[in-house]
Amino acid sequence: MATTPNAIITPQSIKTANAICTAAKTTLNDATNAVLLLAAQTNGAILYGLKATPRATVTATQLQLYRSPDAGTTLYLIDSVLMAAHTIANTTEAATTDFGYSETLPLRLSSVDALYVGAAVALAGGIVFDAQFELL
Repeated sequence: MATTPNAIITPQSIKTANAICTAAKTTLNDATNAVLLLAAQTNGAILYGLKATPRATVTATQLQLYRSPDAGTTLYLIDSVLMAAHTIANTTEAATTDFGYSETLPLRLSSVDALYVGAAVALAGGIVFDAQFELL
């Protein structure tokens, strides 16, 4: 939807995005092993939730969120959380780690922003990132 100067832009639709990290992202200043979560949107977006869930037994690991204004050429670390060690079994609940974004504490994205994620420890089964956002 094209915008008009001085016009109020309201959310247009609710969307979800997912990414799976399997390789360790141990460097914080480049795009190595970062995975695209959410590509730039025409009028920007508002991120209302971001959670991560391991698909296999995991040791404690840092989860990372990056913003890129140039389609992944440059990544800026903007947030990180610690995923606790957890053993996946048929009798345990998969532990979900929340980044803390919500409707009252959202992350606003411009029309050129893309979000990338990473995990500091490799996990063959992967860590699934799940985002909820609205397009503007």
